[in-house]
Amino acid sequence: MIHGGDVYTDGLLKGRELIDYSSNINPLGVPKSFIDNINEGINSLTRYPDIQYRGVLKGLKEYTDCSEEYFVLGNGAAEIIDLVIACHKSLLIVVPSFVEYEIDAKKWGCSIEYSYLKEEFNCKDSLKNEYAQLSYDYEDILNKLQKVEAVVLGNPNNPNGNIIDKGEFQKILEYCESNNKVIIIDEAFIEFTGDSQHSFAESVKRYKCLFIIRALTKFFAMPGIRFGYGISSNEALVKNIKGKQNPWNINCFAEVAARHVLKDSAYIEKSKEWIREERPRFLKSLKSISFIDKVFLTYGNFVLCKLNGLAFEKGLAFEKGINSEKLYKICIDQGFVIRKADNFRGLDKQYIRLAIKDRSSNEKLVAMLESLRE
Repeated sequence: MIHGGDVYTDGLLKGRELIDYSSNINPLGVPKSFIDNINEGINSLTRYPDIQYRGVLKGLKEYTDCSEEYFVLGNGAAEIIDLVIACHKSLLIVVPSFVEYEIDAKKWGCSIEYSYLKEEFNCKDSLKNEYAQLSYDYEDILNKLQKVEAVVLGNPNNPNGNIIDKGEFQKILEYCESNNKVIIIDEAFIEFTGDSQHSFAESVKRYKCLFIIRALTKFFAMPGIRFGYGISSNEALVKNIKGKQNPWNINCFAEVAARHVLKDSAYIEKSKEWIREERPRFLKSLKSISFIDKVFLTYGNFVLCKLNGLAFEKGLAFEKGINSEKLYKICIDQGFVIRKADNFRGLDKQYIRLAIKDRSSNEKLVAMLESLRE
């Protein structure tokens, strides 16, 4: 399992409908603003898209308050990640993180360094004390940046959901700006934080070292549209990426989506309201599951959990202990798909990742997990 979202192998291809907790998609579904305007895409099928994508760029400018020349458009965030990494010969990857960073770096022959997240203890913040937390090792990142051309990290980071502390990160920002290094920040989940202040989009105006990646995939629940974008004031880097792209890489339906959903304020506010209410409730529920050892604090729409690998008393579904493989199979049998997290560098078979979905689905999942004690 390289990615989540495989509802086909054990589900649809066998005539079963599974509840997908392995992919982190907004449960509110496709915005009505796209559905109401989908005929624009149908009516555009007989002609090529605008090769300059002027309507899309206008929408992105209004959404992010960044200049149109800062944007590079991609067939999903995956294309942007791939091509910005291709522009560098050496890369520091903060791990555990989205596996495509390493896959792409190896594909392009990059020399790779790793900086591992570290677990924080005894935090003053009561919420952080209640949950485990994996944080960036800012000193380690700064030291290892001397060996590479660029660093890539998530904000929030996948799979643990932590965000960058801007105060701690400032020294890294200044160092990279002064030493021609590039900071690639994947903000695919940034809207789920509920606060635009956590984003670095505004900072690209002052720091050419920054390259931000976003998409419509997660927050706007449109993975099938395949629309992502990069933001940077680094003209040379943006030009380099565009030089590697094919023309017309954004289809007419992705155009319609970008023009309409980014200004769908009702959908955006409803989504933020949902995550504000459901995230703390879901995390608290997971803490009550006997075989979950740790629940990690998250600012995203997913949560990392560490399983208790110890053996339990007889009568449980897994009296000899539990790991992600065993739990995955049990969940499949019960109609759920979870994300085994052992292919994230730095994690093992004791880790799983769960999406945060709607109240009804979350309650069903928690009830199923609790029933495994019976």
